[in-house]
Amino acid sequence: MFHIQTFNAIAPEGMARFDKENYAINEGDAPDGIILRSQKLHDYAFPASVLAVARAGAGTNNVPVKQCTENGIVVFNTPGANANAVKELVIASLLLSVRPILQGAAWVQTLTGEDVETQAEANKAQFAGHELEGKKLGVIGLGAIGAMVANDAYRLGMEVMGFDPFVSVDTAWSISRRVQRAQDLNELLTSCDFITIHVPLSEKTQGMIGAAEIAKMKPTAKLFNFARGGIVDDAAVLAALESGDLAGYTTDFADEKLLHHEKVLVLPHLGASTDEAEINCAKMAARTLKRFLETGVIKRSVNFPTVEMAFNSPYRLTIINKNVPNMLGQISTAVAAEGINIDNMINRGRDDFAYTLVDITEDDPAKVAAVADKLAANPEIVRVRVIQNQGVC
Repeated sequence: MFHIQTFNAIAPEGMARFDKENYAINEGDAPDGIILRSQKLHDYAFPASVLAVARAGAGTNNVPVKQCTENGIVVFNTPGANANAVKELVIASLLLSVRPILQGAAWVQTLTGEDVETQAEANKAQFAGHELEGKKLGVIGLGAIGAMVANDAYRLGMEVMGFDPFVSVDTAWSISRRVQRAQDLNELLTSCDFITIHVPLSEKTQGMIGAAEIAKMKPTAKLFNFARGGIVDDAAVLAALESGDLAGYTTDFADEKLLHHEKVLVLPHLGASTDEAEINCAKMAARTLKRFLETGVIKRSVNFPTVEMAFNSPYRLTIINKNVPNMLGQISTAVAAEGINIDNMINRGRDDFAYTLVDITEDDPAKVAAVADKLAANPEIVRVRVIQNQGVC
């Protein structure tokens, strides 16, 4: 029986993946896995039982990833599950930035009298705007969201340029060949009428768009941030708006100093706030966490490498260790010392840590436990887990 703890309200469509025969939800204080949305865990005292944390969303800034890694806790996210929701909001915001739709709608509500239609027709010129067709959009970050924004903006008749030095093969296949690829960030900043950001927040992207980058943009350019607040220097944006060096800013991250500015549109973090996105994220998070707990397979982790291997043996050992030389040799020696044959084995490293799956032919649980204890005593090994294959044993 696995124990799952939830933070926030997780869509029931996702939680339904945890069958009652094998999973207990929010029972006891020793969970095997945690699933959450926006709850901050930086001050949370993780029980020693926790094996994994699944974030039903793309960002993991609310999870102490480094601490989890050091304690052998795998952190998952759900990239792409909410991409369509964010993409649609970005497209809507692009339209709002060139057509004063919100202002016009608010103004109509102030009209009175039997000739409301006449008044509206007589004064509508004050809400005339521009069209997106023929304008140039720069997309910084061509992951799941950025690629969708780029493709749909092109379909609206925009010229699109993308910049991402780390485009994956899967993403490359999904991007329209008509989307130009910038060789560097400066090329995009200096040539685009609209710039939208879709990169994760990290040490490298913190303050990625600051005064120096904004100075390279056209004074008529408009900037959009639906990624994370810390990626854009809000003070630099406000200074550029006041000096006329930037035409507008739309962000999904509320900051008091951005409020009540005529050239700024602040949204209350609506990017993934659709029923469909919440359901998709919950389903993916639950599926990923369930597969890891039952088979040890890692996919969509932000702190450990992807490690997948078919599970056909009676038992599987999962090993999280420091990424140092000769660990595979030490693991193999420890298994062999118990007279156990290795049926299959895979190892992948990521930065300072590595993850290994070892499938063994042994069906004596006492011997399997003995080798697991021996491995766990190795100071370079952070965590060892034994998984019994319910379909074999």
